[in-house]
Amino acid sequence: MRFGIVILPDQPWPQGGDRWRRAESYGFDHAWTYDHLAWRSLADGPWFDAVTTLTAAALSTSRIRLGTLVANPSIRHPVGFARQVMALDDLSGGRFTLGVGAGAAVLDPTILGDPPLAPRALVDRLGEFVELLDALLTTDHVNYSGEYYTAVDARTLPGCVQRPRLPFLVAANGARSMRIAARFGQGWVTTGPKVEDLDAWWKAVAELIDRHRELTGESTVDRCLSLDAAPVFSLSSVDYFADAAGRAAELGFTDVITHWPRERDWYAGDIGVLEDVVTSVIPRYR
Repeated sequence: MRFGIVILPDQPWPQGGDRWRRAESYGFDHAWTYDHLAWRSLADGPWFDAVTTLTAAALSTSRIRLGTLVANPSIRHPVGFARQVMALDDLSGGRFTLGVGAGAAVLDPTILGDPPLAPRALVDRLGEFVELLDALLTTDHVNYSGEYYTAVDARTLPGCVQRPRLPFLVAANGARSMRIAARFGQGWVTTGPKVEDLDAWWKAVAELIDRHRELTGESTVDRCLSLDAAPVFSLSSVDYFADAAGRAAELGFTDVITHWPRERDWYAGDIGVLEDVVTSVIPRYR
């Protein structure tokens, strides 16, 4: 079992950078940030760009893997974004993982003046986004014509440090998006359903990993669980985190991901719980 942590891009770099460096010193295997123009109730507060934040994190760390959780097709075009992720792969010395999902249905697109897409259209766009990125990161002189994206003789040299390209971690809960994850992803991440009952959430997560196994077999693909999509914050206590990590491991997940505790609002928690998890829970899996 590997452990990851999400660090929201809501702090100026003197504070935010300290969190990324501490995540590495704590022994986390990977660290992530969101990719939004604004997010939920934090929309009226500070919020920084994901690519710029990850660039700074890459230059401030040396071991930990870094990534987007998840890159957002609502605000990114694959041609320009491919250049950015190639640069991140280079700057990090091959430590970058591209987490990618369908994108927000509201807020991000409306800020840009775009109409929100229906769920089916979000998945259709995700398929194009990932397919075109895959081509751009593995082939030079790319031409592509889709409903949502176009590329005309896009130059993509020098390519990625990681070969044949940097890994994709595709977020998927539904059957159609899971097929995209199975086709293009070196990893899959799920949040499970939005439910208020914890047992119901775990039951649904178990069904999702079984469905993913049916699509991919017993391959070496990474299977990641975002613990904080559950009705309980994973760092609410050391005992709860230990139980959640254990349940995820029993289900066959290779990785679990938590969030850096904040003082209030989303992911409100105690930094002391995080530090106790680092010293008393994570070492059990080493």
